Amino acid sequence: MIIKELDEAFVAHTYKRFPVEIVSGKGSLLYDAAGKEYIDMGSGIAVSSLGIADEGWIQAVTAQLSLVQHTSNLYYTEPCAALAAELCRRTGLAKVFFGNSGAEANECAIKVARKYAQDKKGADYYNIITLENSFHGRTLTTLAATGQAHYHELFQPLTGGFLHAPANDADALIALARENKVAAIMMEPVQGEGGVYPLSAEFVTRVAAFAKENDILLIFDEVQTGNGRTGSLYAYMQYGVTPDIVTTAKGLGGGLPIGACLLGEKVEGVLGYGDHGSTFGGNPVCAAGALHVLSRIDEELLAEVREKSAYIVKELTGAPGVISVSGMGLMLGIETEKPAADVVALCMAEGVLALTAKHKVRLLPALNIPMDVLEKAVSIIKSALAE
Repeated sequence: MIIKELDEAFVAHTYKRFPVEIVSGKGSLLYDAAGKEYIDMGSGIAVSSLGIADEGWIQAVTAQLSLVQHTSNLYYTEPCAALAAELCRRTGLAKVFFGNSGAEANECAIKVARKYAQDKKGADYYNIITLENSFHGRTLTTLAATGQAHYHELFQPLTGGFLHAPANDADALIALARENKVAAIMMEPVQGEGGVYPLSAEFVTRVAAFAKENDILLIFDEVQTGNGRTGSLYAYMQYGVTPDIVTTAKGLGGGLPIGACLLGEKVEGVLGYGDHGSTFGGNPVCAAGALHVLSRIDEELLAEVREKSAYIVKELTGAPGVISVSGMGLMLGIETEKPAADVVALCMAEGVLALTAKHKVRLLPALNIPMDVLEKAVSIIKSALAE
């Protein structure tokens, strides 16, 4: 109660916290102040890719901590350079800008897109098309990019120059692009905060082809879908397209704050000295943690992600209380007969921590959650859904 009272007194009231104080954990198990054990099916909203207190990750981070924890971007550091090289090697993209979060990665992508279009086509080619029901961040500009009106209401005026098209309607998006002077099209391959809705392959393929034909940049927001979450290193790899820009964060650092904006060859030289910056971006400790995370996301782990996903989908599809299951990999949304918040509360009481996304229960477990732990969690979730 002391922690709760301190929080209520001194932390801004922007979060409606669950009545649980987490004090420790290991792998996919968390423990509260009373010693109760929980199976973690949220991994800090898709952040703790390798679970809690992973030994290899701890070693990588603490080894760097013992050398230098921060230098700023006025100097070279090995973890920053090595992480950029590894991201480019694994994706085929050309350059990386590091920030601290997904919103910052998306801000960078927007700035690159506008500068590219201005340089190539003129200053009036600044519009960026995003999708209805999308979520791109909490800054004023990434809120404007977000295609959900209720996020906009309290913070007017937002940054201008964003247009929203229906997801999975290529005709509507292409018509919107033809009617306006457009710099880029930005999309999440799976709309996470919007309810865990994947984009269709036909939609992505048509939009990508249109963008290429018209020299409109294609940006994939992989803040939540990236770093193995959907069963491939990045979700765009399952669509057979290569975006001009890919943004990512969350699971990249394994628990430390880092964002990355990956730039393809077309845009690798758009930003010059002084055009953009971040004091903490590419921090050597965060980069060391991210390097370790990437080293662990190999085909064996990705195959496990796909197998665990198939297991969850099979167990929950058609189960009592379930209307539908959507998503990719270990990013799944369960449409439930009873309110999702009620299901989450029942799961919590029985020792499983799940999340919500709009009207759905959302599952984002660690990529390496042990199968026996996952089976126990799914059993508890099924019971909560059926009650």
